[in-house]
Amino acid sequence: MKTNEEFLSNLRSITLLIVEDTKEIREELAFFLESKVKILYAAQNGEEGLELYKKYKPDIVISDIRMPQLDGIKMCKEIKSYNKDAKIILTTAYNESNYFLEAIKIHINDYLIKPIDLNELFDILCELSKGIILEKFNHEVLNTLQQYKDIVDERSIVSKTDINGIITYVNRPFEEISGYKKEELIGKPHSIIRHKTMKSETFKDMWETILSKKSWHGVVKNRKKNGSYYIVDSIIKPILDVNGNIIEFIALRNDITELEESKEFFKYQNEKNISNLKESIRKEKLYREAVDKANIIIRLSRDMKFLYVNEAFCEISGYSKLELIGESYDKIRDKRISYDEYIKHVEEVRECLYRDDFYKGEITNQKKDGSLFFCKYMLFPIKDAKGEICEYLSIRHDITEIKSLHKELEDTQREIIYKLGEVGETRSKETGNHVKRVAEYSKLLAEKAGLNNEEINTLFTASPMHDIGKVGIPDTILNKPGKLDAKEWGVMQTHSEIGYNILKTSTRPILKAAAIISYTHHEKWDGSGYPRGLKGEDIHIFGRITAIADVFDALGSDRCYKKAWPLEDILLLVTKESGKHFDPNLVELFMTNLEEFLAIRDLYKD
Repeated sequence: MKTNEEFLSNLRSITLLIVEDTKEIREELAFFLESKVKILYAAQNGEEGLELYKKYKPDIVISDIRMPQLDGIKMCKEIKSYNKDAKIILTTAYNESNYFLEAIKIHINDYLIKPIDLNELFDILCELSKGIILEKFNHEVLNTLQQYKDIVDERSIVSKTDINGIITYVNRPFEEISGYKKEELIGKPHSIIRHKTMKSETFKDMWETILSKKSWHGVVKNRKKNGSYYIVDSIIKPILDVNGNIIEFIALRNDITELEESKEFFKYQNEKNISNLKESIRKEKLYREAVDKANIIIRLSRDMKFLYVNEAFCEISGYSKLELIGESYDKIRDKRISYDEYIKHVEEVRECLYRDDFYKGEITNQKKDGSLFFCKYMLFPIKDAKGEICEYLSIRHDITEIKSLHKELEDTQREIIYKLGEVGETRSKETGNHVKRVAEYSKLLAEKAGLNNEEINTLFTASPMHDIGKVGIPDTILNKPGKLDAKEWGVMQTHSEIGYNILKTSTRPILKAAAIISYTHHEKWDGSGYPRGLKGEDIHIFGRITAIADVFDALGSDRCYKKAWPLEDILLLVTKESGKHFDPNLVELFMTNLEEFLAIRDLYKD
């Protein structure tokens, strides 16, 4: 049984309007109720009461029936036309049946005879307030669940069938991926999209599972209307009525066609290169459970603390739910990123969510054991009934395996490029570490010069091929121990153009960059370089950076035609050639960060 304090707790959340033309009664009711409700409004006649109701929309109205100008019955009819669910208690000093019948017709909540028993009024108000609080709570629950459903419909490929497998509903993503219109699918068996390569055993297992009232989870290859295919990660869940009988099946899917095709591609590359409210809430819960099993899901508070994580997230992160709930999201932040950068990114995402309905991107997080995992994700703002963001919902897909395969492929490509770069260096009796040092110097200088990450990585990968054109230079010139004569020097200079001609027809970004570097790394800032005599910023930034990296390393290494220079002499030359051979801005960056360049030199000694 509820205590008075519990009843008062409900009542204190309620706003109340008293409409009474007798001043003494109005003041007595106000005195008794003012401290028990959240806000109390008082009116001395029906017209004033109606105006206050329309302005403030109080939860409960207590009104006298007989009043001048606009009586209580007429006022309540107006209020009911404005809000059919309005809660009304009528009071009267006259126990007349015609008023009572009128009150019944407009569906008032209670009817009290004056003098009013305040204890009876208190009990009525407590009971009404309990119902109002429950209605508000139910409205909030349904509002939140509807947002969850909307997110699912936007994010997932959804269909429903009856117990015989006949399609009763498909959403827009289902139409888009299958190529069928909704009208072409509703009423048809789900086998309309069955792909001929799918084994019948899979569907037998599927039906046996869902008919036993369990969820089925698996990968399915489907046929599009045009005959092509798509692959989905699917979960099918039976929806039960209150008696536990199956009434329909709901299926949620994520398109993993690219993922499956990428897996095959990278595998090949590696081998080659090495009803009512309760019923509605219950159905929505089943809907959400289906989403929960098919995705990695987290919910975050507005201050970025974990409110919920599902089992899939615990599995990928290595943390248990107890270790995450209530903790800051910073706990799984990629610690390679500074806290300031993390906060800046969080604010950018928040600003986006205030403008748009969701945020889409890729994210790197840190597991409990310190290793990293990678996800594609969509972040949705969950709003309360007032439209204010109250939490964030993140739906994710693990792409760690794809990232690893990409990195492995990039590493393989980089190794091949290093080997190609070493071809020229080996012919001129130079070590493979020269190209590695040039690559590392170039990467560091590009970072200091403010190039973006894509440009930095492209330069880092392509710069080892700066002298690939030496494959076309005769050994007698390439390895001549003494100084080259004018004719020999003219032949040697052609290696820039030879390298460019070897690479220029490639459509690959790395090889196109290598062609530019080969062609421009011997150009000089003052225009006295070769092969085209380019000047200043007409020389591609990749060529200007590689020029400093190549000269710095070449002068510090033994060659067939010279001994390594002392560091002091090298630095003197680099400084002297600022604005002549080299871009002066790059020279300043090089000298300012010299210690970092020397650390690279020491790490990759011959």
